[in-house]
Amino acid sequence: MLKISDLRCEYRLNPIGLDVKSPRLSWKLESDRRNCIQASYHVQLSHTPDFAVIIWDSQELTSDQSVHVELEGFQPAARTRYFYRVQVWDTFENSSGWSDAAYFEMGRMELSTDWTGKWITANRSGEPESSCPRMRRFFHIVKPVLRATIYATALGMYELHLNHTRVGEDYFTPGWTTYSKRLQYQTYEVTHQLKTGENVLGAYLGDGWYLGHLGWKIERENYGSTSALLMELHIRYVDGSEEIIGSNEEWSTAPSSIRMSDIYMGETYDARMESDWGDQSQGAWLPAQVLSYPKDIIVAQENVPVMQIEQLQPIALLTTPQGDRILDMGQNMVGWVRFSIEGDAGRAVELHHAEILDHHGNFYIDNLRAAKQRIHYTLKGGGMETYEPHFTFQGFRYVKLIGFPEEVVLDQFTGVVLHSSMERTGHFSCSSPLVNQLHHNILWGQKGNFVDVPTDCPQRDERLGWTGDAQMFIRTSAYLMNTAPFFTKWLRDLRAEQGEDGGVPFFVPDLKSLIPEGWGETSHSSSAWGDAAVICPWVIYEMYGDMRLLKEQYESMQRWIAYIYDQGENVFLWNTGFHFGDWLALDSKPGSYVGATDIHYVATAFYAYSVSLTRKAAAALGKLEDVKVYDELHRNIVKAFQDEYVTPAGRLAVPTQTAHVLALQFDLLETSASKRVAAQLTELLKETQNHLTTGFVGTPYLNPVLSDMGRNDLAYELLLQEDYPSWLYQVTQGATTVWEHWDGMREDGSLWSADMNSFNHYAYGAIGEWLYRYVAGIQPDEKQPGFKKVRIKPYPGPGLEWAKASFESMYGQVKSSWRRQTHGEMELCVQIPANTRAEIHLPHADRRTIKENGSLIHQSADYVFLNKSGTDVAMTVGSGKYRFTYRMITEEGECS
Repeated sequence: MLKISDLRCEYRLNPIGLDVKSPRLSWKLESDRRNCIQASYHVQLSHTPDFAVIIWDSQELTSDQSVHVELEGFQPAARTRYFYRVQVWDTFENSSGWSDAAYFEMGRMELSTDWTGKWITANRSGEPESSCPRMRRFFHIVKPVLRATIYATALGMYELHLNHTRVGEDYFTPGWTTYSKRLQYQTYEVTHQLKTGENVLGAYLGDGWYLGHLGWKIERENYGSTSALLMELHIRYVDGSEEIIGSNEEWSTAPSSIRMSDIYMGETYDARMESDWGDQSQGAWLPAQVLSYPKDIIVAQENVPVMQIEQLQPIALLTTPQGDRILDMGQNMVGWVRFSIEGDAGRAVELHHAEILDHHGNFYIDNLRAAKQRIHYTLKGGGMETYEPHFTFQGFRYVKLIGFPEEVVLDQFTGVVLHSSMERTGHFSCSSPLVNQLHHNILWGQKGNFVDVPTDCPQRDERLGWTGDAQMFIRTSAYLMNTAPFFTKWLRDLRAEQGEDGGVPFFVPDLKSLIPEGWGETSHSSSAWGDAAVICPWVIYEMYGDMRLLKEQYESMQRWIAYIYDQGENVFLWNTGFHFGDWLALDSKPGSYVGATDIHYVATAFYAYSVSLTRKAAAALGKLEDVKVYDELHRNIVKAFQDEYVTPAGRLAVPTQTAHVLALQFDLLETSASKRVAAQLTELLKETQNHLTTGFVGTPYLNPVLSDMGRNDLAYELLLQEDYPSWLYQVTQGATTVWEHWDGMREDGSLWSADMNSFNHYAYGAIGEWLYRYVAGIQPDEKQPGFKKVRIKPYPGPGLEWAKASFESMYGQVKSSWRRQTHGEMELCVQIPANTRAEIHLPHADRRTIKENGSLIHQSADYVFLNKSGTDVAMTVGSGKYRFTYRMITEEGECS
């Protein structure tokens, strides 16, 4: 049986509002036989799901491509829905038949200046500056409606309502972008929300990132001074006519019950001010004001939207030693609390949010700095009322209740988890419950910090898209969830923020007003942070095979390399400027956040790494002349690095764990020196009783380097350490997300300085990549990216009896699990999706004993053996499910 499933357009199921000139299609093959490879495909488009009239036909094309398939010669029309179906044939001449229909709908696609709607803002006379106005417009429908679509954006945030019902499930729209250059609009189908007769459109406006407090300077109006709405409702009638209802002078505005809403500070809501959208009393409603603001910066939604993803119930109601009543959600989460309450009109209640309780058990908010994270609600009275915020989010596990009834009912409180609606793609588990909790913490760190942009932390007065944190975690994030649309949007903002000299801000979107004096010669472009311009698009290419994004970002990659090249007198060393170095490393000097590894050593190492990746990108894009240029540049940087930092005896002049890790990870050493540095790294670990001292820069590469250099035992020992400093130390202290500091909470209960102590900070969660790539062994192949070729190469190590992982690739699900059996045997189970092939490594395998599904492997023609790799036996296989068992041998070649 051959079947097609999971039809996608631009990564999404049935998307609307696309503005790409050539939408790409992807699909997955399902087959009940092994070695299934697509031989050809056939795509058809129609305006109707029954395909009565075919408007575009690829005919049968000989190709095994089933991911990111462009429709040659097809030119989509604006605001038009296209249904598509696919049929494929495999190399066994089986046909799938036609797939079920899927669709995509184009967005406006016209020039942004063609908006007929106008920017409108509220008359806020006498209102507090942070209050949230509302706007409305009445209109009549007298004819049957075929389809109705809203296109909307805002300065600030908006929430639309149509006929008393919220429009869509998206939150914090239009999202955070480089507002001076890029502003997203969203598309909503609202056909079934319209009715014959009078209709009413309504909108709330919030400050959001555009107007509200941002950064540790606690400044408002970083991008503009007023919120505004721009929208159009396009109505297509059954008779073929069309009507556009846009934002203009015909709208009216009034104060709302949202008296204040701010990302950092929280929300103040007075339910006594609530009124129906159709309220005809004219006293409070004033004409909207037209605002002059550019439209040529408006682009379609690129990222997946922020949505309510899941809900948590409190696990306990606590009373602290100080007498506070506290809800314990059981999980450090990001979102808000929905609650129900009954009481007299005018009664006020408050919710305060915090990540932890201090060592006395009291509510701890010092690490929030100036961010209040408070919800203030005033009851309207008259029965049970339910509330949840609109334009704010909190990072918290604990919620302090103020003003609530003496008898608190836990069922009346719900934690609503919000984040960008990325699909979960990765699952991992093993024989260690503590490691499983670590994986849980990494996942929840991603949930909490992928709220439209990849933030450093979700609770204090920061929540910025730090470039370094993003590149350190990007590969882990791509295993856990489908992050391609998320990073596509963020990388376009990075490119937009990139300076004329090629420099890259510390965080994206940028807030130049935040950079304090004393941060060095520049206010941007730290090594390992600015390198996100190169590392992130390359990782997305490897994980998803996204050639278009790589091509789109290639010039940005080149400009970053050119920026570094132009620094200082020696174009092959980066020894100038400000750098964060190995941020928060444990070997730092007292009072310093920067680790002991020389910052210019780090800078030059990343310089070499980014050049090597740009060279690979040039090769992938067929830019052969560029390959030569970057190949020569890379050789010169490596030589300059060796001359500067490697002694004649082959030792590194910088004696830190991170220095040794970077030199090995980035292949900056000759063979003899590499062996010497690897041996020295093990000695440095012995000096700390096999504990790490690495910071943000060294930690992501530490375990991969150890596994690659043949010291997988040390990598496992680091993973499984339970005392400070280690990943599992946080777990033993009750962490449910990853901390910013290895010792954010010390063994004696004391805390790191409140100036910078987040308990939800994903950078050290980069160990997740090692769990998937090394422990479970699921790896992409950069020469056939996006898992067109799968590499299964697990590294079993001491302390785990079994491990398993799955990853939903663009081609289908990849699975790998291993388990130690009795008498020195190993079992490895693998699943390879159709239309791919795999290279499988059986670790420590005695080739003579290898069985697959109970039969000696030499009896089957499904396997092509490769050269023996160390103590591994490697082979290539086609798609299908495999169960290997074999006797393990030691590195010396003896059976274990």
